[in-house]
Amino acid sequence: MKILGIGSRINHTTYGKGVVTNVTSKHYWVTFIENGLETIDIDSEFEVIEAAEDEVDTISFFEVEQSLKSILRKWSDVSEVVTIADKWKGGKLILEPGDTNLKGKELPIDTFFHKITMVRDRLRVMEQKINSSNLGEQEKIDLQQYIARSYGSLTSFNVLFKLKSQQFVGQRK
Repeated sequence: MKILGIGSRINHTTYGKGVVTNVTSKHYWVTFIENGLETIDIDSEFEVIEAAEDEVDTISFFEVEQSLKSILRKWSDVSEVVTIADKWKGGKLILEPGDTNLKGKELPIDTFFHKITMVRDRLRVMEQKINSSNLGEQEKIDLQQYIARSYGSLTSFNVLFKLKSQQFVGQRK
């Protein structure tokens, strides 16, 4: 199957006539006259009215960016930007001892949150080092389970994270 170039004109069975405006490894982005921009599978049913002969790079910028982010996360000590939930910004953590004769402690919640995310980043680095180590498979599995349980212990702090995708996830059953 020949991949169509940008500018190719097609007639799709559902969306009608349109022009290919972007190509990825799995999809065409087509602007249809009556239905606007739609993403269709490369192997979906449509009639080619006029094929553009341009060379097509079937890897989109988005796919390159995602791959690069994945590689950087895996092999660098650079941590992603993690944002505290809006309701906690500028707040404080108050620790009061059970003994009323002792003084309590206040800590900016942003500082506490930063420390929690640093623990998470260090656990991730440890996980990467374990995965790339020369340890036996069973030893790697055992250490991975400790890390997963550590994440599980930290799930209490998920309330502080703005994005659910950045929260701690423990061991899944």
